[in-house]
Amino acid sequence: MIKLSQVSKQYPNGHLALNKVSFDIPSGEMAFVLGHSGAGKSTLFKLITRMEKPTAGQIIVHDQNLSRMRSSKVPYLRREIGVIFQDHKLLLDRTVFDNVALPLIVIGMPNDEIRKRVRAALGKVGLSGYEKNLPLTLSGGEQQRVGIARAVINRPSILLADEPTGNLDDELSDEIIDIFADFNQVGVTVLIATHDLRQVNRLGSRTIRLEKGEIVQTEATE
Repeated sequence: MIKLSQVSKQYPNGHLALNKVSFDIPSGEMAFVLGHSGAGKSTLFKLITRMEKPTAGQIIVHDQNLSRMRSSKVPYLRREIGVIFQDHKLLLDRTVFDNVALPLIVIGMPNDEIRKRVRAALGKVGLSGYEKNLPLTLSGGEQQRVGIARAVINRPSILLADEPTGNLDDELSDEIIDIFADFNQVGVTVLIATHDLRQVNRLGSRTIRLEKGEIVQTEATE
């Protein structure tokens, strides 16, 4: 569960990125955050992952108040949240296996379990057999799939995707969004920031629309 209550974020330069934003995402829901560049979508995700703290208001994730969370607890929160970026953020000099395995290596998981989980994650995103490939040998859609596999390797209960289809054509966009829908079908909470109304209309999921840091509209699932 993700709950924001009157959340604002103002940066030291005076820019008000979010202004009194409130909404709930129940566990197991899939929703879209809509808005053009600069609307506040990326700031919102940084707050939910505790990369940044709000200037005002309260954020609850899995019954934990992020403003009161100790710094030592933040890594455990982030293991529950998988994040997918538009630009993939892959290590170009490492194999697909190494990129996907990285979160497990960081926490010291045994090698046998890492190998098992990497194969399973790649299988879920349709990239079985790609373990030894370098990212630059892959298409944009395949690189995005690697990013998704890395995001789900810790088996998180929440997935946040920031413009995951921004650089893809319609067919590849459908494939990527369908992967998120598949994870949602097995109980993963999914929140996707996008300006792609075609995907929103195709899935009919709930939408939260941001403009200049404020919620201007919310629409329930059809």
